[in-house]
Amino acid sequence: MTKDYIDLRGFITILVLTLLWGLNYPAIKFSNTGLSPIFTTFLRSSIASFFGIVYCIIIKQPLFHKGITLFHGFIVGMLFGLEFVCLYLGMLYTDAARSVIFIYLSPFVVAIGAHIFLKERLNVIKTVGLILAFLGIYLVFKGKPATHSRLMLLGDILEIMAAIFWGATTLYIKKYLAHKVHPINTFLYQLVFSIPVMFVCAYVLEDVWIRDINPLVIGSIVYQSVIVAFVSYLMWFKLIHVYPVGKLSVFTFLTPIFGVFSGIFILKEQLTIGLTLGLILVCFGVYCANYTKG
Repeated sequence: MTKDYIDLRGFITILVLTLLWGLNYPAIKFSNTGLSPIFTTFLRSSIASFFGIVYCIIIKQPLFHKGITLFHGFIVGMLFGLEFVCLYLGMLYTDAARSVIFIYLSPFVVAIGAHIFLKERLNVIKTVGLILAFLGIYLVFKGKPATHSRLMLLGDILEIMAAIFWGATTLYIKKYLAHKVHPINTFLYQLVFSIPVMFVCAYVLEDVWIRDINPLVIGSIVYQSVIVAFVSYLMWFKLIHVYPVGKLSVFTFLTPIFGVFSGIFILKEQLTIGLTLGLILVCFGVYCANYTKG
């Protein structure tokens, strides 16, 4: 049964999802203490792919398509893989609280890309959101914590690159796969075809993959791969089958809020004035970028 509004059940579900996504950033920090970051992305996609394949078999949904659709699936997986290589590698050098704000430049990459490539014109509200978001990012850069270094700048740049790859992935899906394949197949293409990309990057860029295995590292891997990469994304795909995706997307501004505060309270990261103002502006910008009338 589809609905044209977000009811209490839908709101609570998206609230839980954005909380899970926000908590994913400290989880990445924890896994980085024992495993190399790119190797972690390889494990994450491999584990989540296994569960995704099992789920497809259970619901009797074909795993892959043929011809040009499969090619588009490969491109999506490659972009997805590069996004997470940048995301996880950047988290070695920068704070979780900063990372989640930079990552949420993605909706603005999508808005600009859709305007250029998909003929989805920017309206006044989305344009205001873009301006606010870029002002917010500038303030985050200016609000340097006490731990700031040149390596943190590298981490920040990698997170922005991850946001660009995320936006590119979304645009590619909208142009070539949306409304043409089942959402679970899009989900699976991203995971499965990202695995070789991540493995090659880990092989080339990382000398030591495993440094220390302990319950915290294992728990963080389980959280990232099973809870976030599989369960939460599956819940998201189920939501967009019931509720208007535009109205759901408005609530994604909650993720950077949860991400920043999880970094502050769990990882004891510094909350600077620039980070605070940047968070407010980026969250409001995300809201504007996803805002739809009705």
